[in-house]
Amino acid sequence: MPVADGYRQRLLEMQLDKGESSAIALALEIPGSTLIIDDYKARKIAERLDLKLTGTLGVIINAKAIGVIPTIRPLLDKIKQTNFRLSAELEAQALRLANE
Repeated sequence: MPVADGYRQRLLEMQLDKGESSAIALALEIPGSTLIIDDYKARKIAERLDLKLTGTLGVIINAKAIGVIPTIRPLLDKIKQTNFRLSAELEAQALRLANE
């Protein structure tokens, strides 16, 4: 879905990359939406804009909570094989939240 307010997106692009800027601009246009974003700087901007947000790990933990997946560990193992930065502390926290 394209962003209606291109000016807002261009303003965000002064601080963030185009994808993150587009996601935040679109979330601002859709009331009640949840923004899925992992980049630290983008998350801080989204928080200042009072957007509801989660990250990749939040989506995975929620998927387990509602019964879509039985465990998160295999997904975390796959994520660690990519360029996604996942600290040992964050991984441990995710496993705790998922009761694993």
